[in-house]
Amino acid sequence: MERITVHLDFKEFPREHTCDGRNRSPRIRIEGARGTSMALIMDDPDAPRGTWVHWVLWNMPVVSEIPAEFPKARNTEIPFHSMQGSNSGRGIGYDGPCPPPGKPHRYYVKVLVLDASLELEPGATADELRSAMEGHILQTGETMAMYGR
Repeated sequence: MERITVHLDFKEFPREHTCDGRNRSPRIRIEGARGTSMALIMDDPDAPRGTWVHWVLWNMPVVSEIPAEFPKARNTEIPFHSMQGSNSGRGIGYDGPCPPPGKPHRYYVKVLVLDASLELEPGATADELRSAMEGHILQTGETMAMYGR
């Protein structure tokens, strides 16, 4: 599978992108994507009860940047059309890092480029998105940043 490059502007989440700050989504830059649509899953594999999903986003156009402060809505038209799913906190859209005190956690941002738009209802879970993407993934890339309290 072909790889794309995914960048955050930091290695450790600034407070403003966490539950300790404004909990706003960070800017994500993407290089080398070519396809019909893109999807994103951000998760924390270090969560005490298993992987915690922080963001589920799909049916985005193929873009070079997902801007900061992405709207928390099931369907978005600004900055571009997309659909968002449920995070592990049962909310819609970005849910920033909020680990318990102790060792910093790793937060992975995975971007997938697809050969189609997906027929998936807004509010879907990360597992439902993964199932819907089967057979449609052309390219993948990921980045990781840390956050501890």
